[in-house]
Amino acid sequence: MASWRCLGLARGVGASILFREAAALGGLKWKRTGMATATAAGAPRVTSCLHSAASSARREARPAATRVMTKESGGGAVTTTEYEAVIGIETHVQLGTTTKAFCSCPSQYGSEPNANVCPVCMGLPGALPVLNEVVVESGVKLGLALQADIALKSKFDRKQYFYPDLPKGYQISQFDIPIAEKGFIDVDLPVEFGGGHRRFGVTRVHMEEDAGKLIHAGNDRLSGSSSSQVDLNRAGVPLLEVVSEPEMRTGLEAAEYAAELQRMVRYLGISNGNMQEGSMRCDVNISIRPMGREQFGTKVEIKNMNSFSAMQKAIEFEIDRQIALLEEGDKIKQETRLWEEGSQRTISMRSKEGLADYRYFPEPDLPEVILSQEYIDTTRANLPELPDAKRRRYESLGLSMQDTLVLANDVDVAAFFDEVLAKGADVKQAANWIMGDMAAHLKNIKMTITEAKLTPASLAELISLIKDGTISGKIAKEILPELIEKGGSAKEAVESKGLSQISDTATIESMVDKILADNMKQVEAYRGGKTKLQGFFVGQAMKASGGRVNPGLLNKILMAKLNG
Repeated sequence: MASWRCLGLARGVGASILFREAAALGGLKWKRTGMATATAAGAPRVTSCLHSAASSARREARPAATRVMTKESGGGAVTTTEYEAVIGIETHVQLGTTTKAFCSCPSQYGSEPNANVCPVCMGLPGALPVLNEVVVESGVKLGLALQADIALKSKFDRKQYFYPDLPKGYQISQFDIPIAEKGFIDVDLPVEFGGGHRRFGVTRVHMEEDAGKLIHAGNDRLSGSSSSQVDLNRAGVPLLEVVSEPEMRTGLEAAEYAAELQRMVRYLGISNGNMQEGSMRCDVNISIRPMGREQFGTKVEIKNMNSFSAMQKAIEFEIDRQIALLEEGDKIKQETRLWEEGSQRTISMRSKEGLADYRYFPEPDLPEVILSQEYIDTTRANLPELPDAKRRRYESLGLSMQDTLVLANDVDVAAFFDEVLAKGADVKQAANWIMGDMAAHLKNIKMTITEAKLTPASLAELISLIKDGTISGKIAKEILPELIEKGGSAKEAVESKGLSQISDTATIESMVDKILADNMKQVEAYRGGKTKLQGFFVGQAMKASGGRVNPGLLNKILMAKLNG
């Protein structure tokens, strides 16, 4: 009987070896195994077994570029098929406009159901759409940020489909002439995954309107629910759909691509990008194919991922599921599947529609969108510094890649950091305070950096007080929480509490003399060779001064008197 051994190839990952027996499937035996191998160049490479679809959902998603399936026959012949995943993402970015895309209804999250509706977004006969110019401006900004070609002339189309949350029976979108095409996103992978730089192509950016929202009673989806209600508040809310090239190969790459796009729209100020609120929704298309084959496999779409972690897990699960189907002789169906966070797996939702099913045709109620080159150039000139450029700048200041990734990840944190530097603070000290004690306290009190009362000027002042010896780092940490929660000047806080560092030589000498006189037994022990007692004397001085004594000057005077 032939036995099957399933191997997954992990490149650039740690060298841990995994082994686990899986249940026999009919006449085939599935074994989880792993072995260290070497590439032709002699570099170590780690192989670990491809998980079954069930076990895959329970593991950390590995940044593996390929999977290997090895068949061993009774005669000793070995047949190997190496697979790669092909991943593309369609991202819907909900714009933070005041009003909807084609009417004057408020575009507001969290309102009472059906409070923000009118004849236009409800699809009533005779109601005509009027384009919100901010939607066009946002589309141009994002297209330019993606280094895409901006269309001087684009148009809207009707995307036909029937669903209860789409009252018109069609969605106003863009089909053959989008607002932007042929862009890219540059991504810096996390240091813990080996770092590195990737560039992923963006096929297009197009403008469209959102649909309403269905609320299913008794279940979180249509299947198994007792009834459904429609909230049309979201109908007509403006979206930008960003379609990537199918150039990602792992769940990690896909999640980092989406995270960089989220940072980009936040830096541009066109969307808050909150996945939990649905302001940014990613539909992931996944297929697999043998390595070296140009033809794509059957595409499966994955929905319902409300975090980057969920996206990474869903993709890795789906890759394993599809390979398992092929190796069992089954076919992969073109369908839409949902990610279930609770069970950590994808489930079938519906068969996937093709383009022909949507019956696109030009929107007759809206004119073409015509832009001048001057408008595009002016918009480009007014773009803010984007995440990738900010990371490069931070690196040029001498910060590590890890520090730049943390600081540039959040637009508000980056803005705060830049303002602290503008006030003259040391780069590394400013980074350490923001990423360290300040971030920790903000997390403890559940406050964001924009809600903190501490100003960049006050933090720069605090760093300056440490640098010139007015206070110690210990004192600075003690007053930081109050500055974060109540605000005010760091210098005034130090003066009002009498926390200025004691740096007067005569005062410190007097303090040390008294401590040594009160602890002669320890002094004799120190001079007898127990030099670790130095810490005891330092502790006594800190206790006597309330932690205010200058530690550098204290140690200098203390050592002189102990060794004198």
